[in-house]
Amino acid sequence: MHHIWLIEDNQAFREGTEQLLNSEPEQFSTRSFESCEAGLEAMKIGDKPDVILLDVGLPGMDGIEGIQEFKKLDPDATVLILTVFENDEKIFRAICAGASGYLLKSDPDVIASINEVIAGGAPMNRRIAKKVLTMFSKMAPAKKDYGLSAQQQAVLELMAQGLPKKQIADQLELSRFTVDHYVRFIYRKLHVNCQTAAVSLAMRDGLIPPRS
Repeated sequence: MHHIWLIEDNQAFREGTEQLLNSEPEQFSTRSFESCEAGLEAMKIGDKPDVILLDVGLPGMDGIEGIQEFKKLDPDATVLILTVFENDEKIFRAICAGASGYLLKSDPDVIASINEVIAGGAPMNRRIAKKVLTMFSKMAPAKKDYGLSAQQQAVLELMAQGLPKKQIADQLELSRFTVDHYVRFIYRKLHVNCQTAAVSLAMRDGLIPPRS
């Protein structure tokens, strides 16, 4: 049996969710609190849930700060956000604080999400998942553009594999003279003067995948 804590200040929603979870008596044991402070006090005396269903907008300590405090008492605490808020700032803060999933109160199957997070998953509402992907893609460092042509890029990637110019020429079906020409342009565009420096810079700036 899994021990589920529900931290929710809306009495109607709290009682309805408790009733839903208690409809699976062999699967869940449910305990509810109106605030993070009450849940933290229970944890301080030694009680530990398997999953904490946590609202964001709470009186006193909000849910995002609550995640951090629960994690201080139990670093392995599994927190599943269950809220009406779906703005980027709250989603981002909750994930950074250590939430294992982010659901909206309108989501139809909370039980399936609880089972998913217990199994090691990270359940999210589809709209939330899309927002998360968008947020993190915007945070990815931009790939630098050194103006390499497609052929120069191909030569650089083979240089990174440690191939000599003759083998590069054979693989790309180019003459040795053409490969020499491309290498000189690569050095000029990357502002380096040797193969090692060119490969190191290319790996650093994401021009080529890192070598295993």
